[in-house]
Amino acid sequence: MTELTERLGLGPDTRAVIINCDDLGVSHAVNAGIYESLRTGQASSASIVVPAPWAREAASRYRGEDVGVHLTLNAEHDRYRWGPITQAPSLLDGDGGFPRTVDDLWDHADLDEVRRELRAQVERAILWGFDVSHIDSHLGVLQFRPEFFDVYLDLALEFALPVRMAGANVEKAVGFPFRSLATDEGVVFPDHFASVTSGQGSRRTVERAIHELAPGVTELHVHPAHDTPELRAYDESWSHRVDDHHLTCFDHELPVLLDRLGVIRIGYRELRRLQRSPATAPI
Repeated sequence: MTELTERLGLGPDTRAVIINCDDLGVSHAVNAGIYESLRTGQASSASIVVPAPWAREAASRYRGEDVGVHLTLNAEHDRYRWGPITQAPSLLDGDGGFPRTVDDLWDHADLDEVRRELRAQVERAILWGFDVSHIDSHLGVLQFRPEFFDVYLDLALEFALPVRMAGANVEKAVGFPFRSLATDEGVVFPDHFASVTSGQGSRRTVERAIHELAPGVTELHVHPAHDTPELRAYDESWSHRVDDHHLTCFDHELPVLLDRLGVIRIGYRELRRLQRSPATAPI
């Protein structure tokens, strides 16, 4: 039993998963796929990209699902752009949107502008009516540089929200103990995270992760979307998103596999309850 599953009141050797859908708000096709995955499929959580063009439409369709904020400082698609809601100059590239690459962002972003922009994204989601369940980081940009991680951690504490966290094996590669830093501050996060390689579908990663689940809470993230001309026009990885939608909504083997292995499905709200418990406060 991990400390997290013990605090959640789960039994010894419990394996729990959060199946989280990234990129709510990016397009109509994504909004439709994610809400279907939450309402009739296997997904238990989602994350909204507040600056994206279809975020307001996503807010209009919200019915109280477990939704967090996908803190966003990049717009990686060549043919589909969005930018900061605070109009921060250091967060804009040459054509008026967020930088396309993580390195470009890290090289040019002013940290004060980063902090204002990300706080505004959480505040706007709350204003739109979302019962924000957690925060996570688009393309992982807030987790792999200490100065950006400080902003991530401060927002988790300011809004009393759990966070997505890369696995312990990543700490050595990035060179600082981000998981320990978060734990010391009383921030709650899943024990494990099954990372999907950018531009690839989630099916193989999800299926392998389920077979290899360790005790504790594991986040599996997917990117479901309906197959539409809109999606095909802007996203070269459209077929992977469509397959993720099939995986979460129509694949009959996924729920059978989870049930056969005794895996418990939870959302981020269970972690938020711990985050906001007095017992979570750091010593």
